[in-house]
Amino acid sequence: MATQQKSFSSNLGAIMAAVGSAVGLGNIWRFPYTCGKYGGGAFLLVYLCFVFLLGSVLMMSEFVIGRRSQHTPIKAFGTLRPDRKGWMLVGVLGVVTSFFILSQYLVLSGWTTGYVWDAARGTLGSLGTDAAAISDYFKAFSTDAWRPALFLGVFSLLVLAVILGGVQKGIENVSKVLMPVLVLLILVLCVKSLTLPGAGKGVEYLFSADFSKLTGEGVLAALGQALFSLSVGMGVMIVYGSYIPLSDNIFKTAMWITVCDTLIAVLAGLAIFPAVFSCGLDPAGGPGLVFCVLPNVFNLMGGAGTVFAVLFFVLLTVAALTSAISLLEALTATFCEHTHASRTAGALLFFGLTTALGLVFSLSMGSLSHVTVNNLTLFDFVDRLNSIYLPPLCALFAILFFGWVMPEDEVKDELSNHGTLSIGFYPVLRFLARYVVPLALLVVIVSGILS
Repeated sequence: MATQQKSFSSNLGAIMAAVGSAVGLGNIWRFPYTCGKYGGGAFLLVYLCFVFLLGSVLMMSEFVIGRRSQHTPIKAFGTLRPDRKGWMLVGVLGVVTSFFILSQYLVLSGWTTGYVWDAARGTLGSLGTDAAAISDYFKAFSTDAWRPALFLGVFSLLVLAVILGGVQKGIENVSKVLMPVLVLLILVLCVKSLTLPGAGKGVEYLFSADFSKLTGEGVLAALGQALFSLSVGMGVMIVYGSYIPLSDNIFKTAMWITVCDTLIAVLAGLAIFPAVFSCGLDPAGGPGLVFCVLPNVFNLMGGAGTVFAVLFFVLLTVAALTSAISLLEALTATFCEHTHASRTAGALLFFGLTTALGLVFSLSMGSLSHVTVNNLTLFDFVDRLNSIYLPPLCALFAILFFGWVMPEDEVKDELSNHGTLSIGFYPVLRFLARYVVPLALLVVIVSGILS
């Protein structure tokens, strides 16, 4: 096994960085909306089963592959099975996935960054409680040529600055600051939301177990959310796995990350829906909930609404930043390992490439909307690519490698830290990794293609 060249300085640092990667925009607004749509507590119960039985297994498998090999995705598969070089293509797929996801993610992150500015200077507040005006404002903002590009660029520079700082001084130290800030912001918003008149209806919407709403589509939504909310299927956790100290317990690390990721998603729901119901607005906002419904909620709060609008969009930007950092790190580390280029060169290269492609995706919402692929704008096309094809396929091949190709004695050795830890959970883990998780991923992929 290769000598570890760089790593997180502690288990806490590894957990904070990986939680930061897992917690993103989807946790803050997609999960709460989906949970309410498909039966509240009923959906939550199914989601919890999936995330702990399936999502955590995927995370552990990628951690094992990364730490055992001490390499980034492409070399990781080749190092662990040098007699089967074809598996290195899985690593290539992971790098491609990270590249496209980051390019699209920068667009969404630019929107959240722009809304921090607009909330702080009172632009959102000036729209009042006219739902049509708020919706029109978001449409005008997202289709504009220069404003989204400006904030996308600002956000990209923040990500670049962290990556240039390195693994410990950049990623780890920033994650140790941003994750507590993110939790604090959520808790402050929860307290405010839960103390509003009529907030109980929002809590009921989120947690009441209405199994009549838990359709087959809802179960699939819970499965998809569980499998991909942990930042697996894109090579990131293989890279972070190679940074995990050799003395850390991978099982406990994965469990802590899973718990923290799920808790933040639930807290986000408690911050959003009590406020939405208190203001008498429709919670079925879907993807537009953040930019079209919540500004109305904050404006209905009066003077304090501006403060909470700023806090909320800062929260979103922090969540986006921690995820984007992990994606750029995966690209940078892989490039540097294969070319022996400096970290600065690799970071600048992929900062430039992903920012440029992100700008193209942003313009496809407006001036480039006439450029389509299969009747979809470039942004919608890459969104479908990132949600249906790339991460599920990458995760499927990775779990097949972990469960069927990687030597079992090496898996046991890594999970037990060379025999020093008990791994009584291993038979269950192996069964899930070999049969249950691959089948679940196939269901998600097929259902996505057919939808």
